[in-house]
Amino acid sequence: MTCAIEVEGLVKRFGTTTALAGIELEAERGTALGLLGPNGSGKTTAVRILSTLLQPDAGRATIGGYDAVRQAHQVRQLIGLTGQYAALDEELPGAENLYLFGRLLGLSSRDARRRATELLDRFDLTGAGRRRVATYSGGMRRRLDLAASLVGRPQVLFLDEPTTGLDPRSRSEVWDTVRELVRDGTTVLLTTQYLDEADQLAGRITVLD
Repeated sequence: MTCAIEVEGLVKRFGTTTALAGIELEAERGTALGLLGPNGSGKTTAVRILSTLLQPDAGRATIGGYDAVRQAHQVRQLIGLTGQYAALDEELPGAENLYLFGRLLGLSSRDARRRATELLDRFDLTGAGRRRVATYSGGMRRRLDLAASLVGRPQVLFLDEPTTGLDPRSRSEVWDTVRELVRDGTTVLLTTQYLDEADQLAGRITVLD
């Protein structure tokens, strides 16, 4: 199988603090890679570099064969990202949030509406689509956030601690979604503090400490 994510000797420093000290990662297409470690171990820093939001001090990272630094534009066409905190406008309805993500990604108004409808149905949010996100439960917000990261049909999806703060039922729903994405051929890089989560979802686990 072809590698979707390859990382060699990745280093990142913030002043005198070394956040990443030469990490190595590899994920084949259509698989899930778990980054396991406590707070402060560099998991989010790694995701920010791989998603082109931050440049490393040394090392190399490629996504879908594209260099995350020199070919950042091409990488952004391939990826989706869900961070620890929802990137949603709470004053807008869920459907409108997804529509706006579609427009920002260059979809026509008609296609953006269609994609929003598809994703609301996929994530069992059709009934809540016209409600303001501020009225959603934590689990519903997380599902909508995941839906937003899929508007552009990414080949590679970065999930940075996607179950943080969720109750057990909502956590289980996110797990089911991740499994479904991998079955559909999406490559997933998941960061987590929880060994059971990494064990349940990832075919390969890398520990950062």
